[in-house]
Amino acid sequence: MKHTRPAPVIFGHFQDQAVHHVTLGGPNGLQAQIITWGGVLQNLTWPLAGGARLPLILGFETFAPYPVHSPYFGAIVGRYANRIAGGRFSHGSRTHHLDRNEGLRTTLHGGANGFARRIWQIADLTDTSVTLALTSADGDMGFPGTLSVTCTYSILDESRLDVQFWAKTDQPTPVNLAQHAYFNLDGGPDIFDHSLQMFADAYTPTKADQIPTGVIQPVEGTIFDFRQPKPLHPSQPAFDHNFVLGNIPAPQNALRPAAQLVSHKSGLRMQVATTKPGLQFYSGQMVNLAVPGHGGRSYRPNAGLCLETQYFPDSPNQPSFPDSILQPDDIYAHRTAFSFDRWISA
Repeated sequence: MKHTRPAPVIFGHFQDQAVHHVTLGGPNGLQAQIITWGGVLQNLTWPLAGGARLPLILGFETFAPYPVHSPYFGAIVGRYANRIAGGRFSHGSRTHHLDRNEGLRTTLHGGANGFARRIWQIADLTDTSVTLALTSADGDMGFPGTLSVTCTYSILDESRLDVQFWAKTDQPTPVNLAQHAYFNLDGGPDIFDHSLQMFADAYTPTKADQIPTGVIQPVEGTIFDFRQPKPLHPSQPAFDHNFVLGNIPAPQNALRPAAQLVSHKSGLRMQVATTKPGLQFYSGQMVNLAVPGHGGRSYRPNAGLCLETQYFPDSPNQPSFPDSILQPDDIYAHRTAFSFDRWISA
C-alpha cells in the first residue's frame, strides 16, 4: 500500500528554534509521531474499529508541557543513558567530570542538558521513516570528544517500530543511547492490567543511589525473576533496575528477544528485541503530573512503564560490565524493535 509522504509541521518553539513534528505510517496500522525536540516519540498509536486510535505511550498533545513537565516521555536520552556514579569516570590517565543533575550525586541521561533537551535535525524523511541527526561538541556536559549521532525511526509491516542509533567520535568517550518511551497498551490509568516477561537470567543489584554494586546476580529465587510472564500489580515493589540480556552486544547488529508486555484489557502484545546487552525496567512509580496527557488522561504513579534497551548503568566505572567506551575507529550501533499484535481477546 502506498502512503502519502508526510511533511514536517511546526509543533512549537524552544529557545527561539522551531520544533518540527512528523507522522509515520498509514491509517490501517501502527503510526508514530516524532518531534525534533529531544528526538521525542510524541505518540505511538494502534488502529481501532471505526477509525479511532489507541495511544500506546504516555505523552502530551502539545509542545508546551514537554520542557516543563516531561520525565523523558519518549525521548532519546544520551550521551549516556541511565546513571554514572559521582558524575565522573576515568579513562587512561584522565578523570572526566560530568554534569551532575540528579541531586548532585550522579549524571543521569547525559546531564541537565542532555540529548533529550536538544533540537535534532531531520536528515531524511519518507512516509514510513525519519532520520534525525545531532552533533555533541567536545566537552559537552563534560564528555570528551565530538560525537555525531543519528537516530532512524521506521514503521515496518504496519506493526513494528524499529529504532536504530549510529554514532561516531573523534576521542574515546562513553556512549549509551536509549529510547525512553513509557508504555501503556490499553489507555487505562495504570499498568496493573498488564503482564510482563523479560528474557533475562540476571540483573545488576544497586545501592541506595540506584548505582550498580558491580555484581551480576541471577534472578532465580528473587522478585526480579520475570523469565515467565508475571502480572503487574500494586503490591509489587517499585522497579528501576537493569536486567542482563547478555554480557556483550549482540553480534553484527542481530536482534535478540528482550521482553514481552501484554495488556489483558486491550489484548495487545508488545515484543521488544534489541542488540544491546541490558534492559532497564522502570515501573513509573515517580510519575505524577499536574497537566493532562494524551486524550486528557491524568498521569499518576505507574501510569506507564519503561523498557529501555542499553548498556548497563555506570559501565564506565564498572570494569566487569560490557565496555561502553566508543573509540574513534569504531561506530556505535544500536537497534531496537517494538512489535505489536493482537495476543488475546480483549
